[in-house]
Amino acid sequence: MPVLSEEGDYLLVDKPLDWTSFDVVAKIRGAYKRNGAKRKVGHCGTLDPKATGLLILATGRKTKTISSLELLDKAYEGTIRLGAKTASHDTESGEYDLRDVSHIEETAIRAAAASMVGERMQQPPMHSAVWHNGKRLYELARQGHEVRERKARPIEIHRFEITGIELPDVRFFLHVSKGAYIRVIAHELGELLGVGGYLKSLKRVAIGPYNLSEAMSVEQIVDEIARAASAIEE
Repeated sequence: MPVLSEEGDYLLVDKPLDWTSFDVVAKIRGAYKRNGAKRKVGHCGTLDPKATGLLILATGRKTKTISSLELLDKAYEGTIRLGAKTASHDTESGEYDLRDVSHIEETAIRAAAASMVGERMQQPPMHSAVWHNGKRLYELARQGHEVRERKARPIEIHRFEITGIELPDVRFFLHVSKGAYIRVIAHELGELLGVGGYLKSLKRVAIGPYNLSEAMSVEQIVDEIARAASAIEE
């Protein structure tokens, strides 16, 4: 991974749990600065703090191409917890409306997931980075406000595969279009099954042709920047 290319490059990062996308950008930008190689750094598609996996950073002149990467499909692996809801649709907020799931059949879970494949309209969750009157929705949500007129957006679920069932948890693989909120898909699956559900864990495994298997940890990239800068000085 040519971290000090004059033209800039794409850095494939395996984002840690509880880091924001901006946390990763700030860490990498700081590593460049410390090593005397100031670079513009931006990320190509936000990954929620409670999600891990592939985050693509663009550096230098490559930051001008960020919008093209944001158009790419994305693939995820994760776990949905059935029988409970959360306000954020993930583990950022506490459970409520707990229900028994022992009666839910495997065939019903698979059928519900299959029924969601295709084009659909999706309303962004309150705990999202969408702007509303100059503020992010998540900022309003954390202040206890709800914006009911959130504009739904067209998305497409290309593939929704159930890969394992150990109730109340359901493991899945999802291949979706840009702009799809996996937390909302988890919530909607729970609604279809009549017991509620939320996203317990999520890992992004691909963005278009870029795969998590090719990514490096934040620490590895920071070390690579330091090594590359040291080699230039020598």
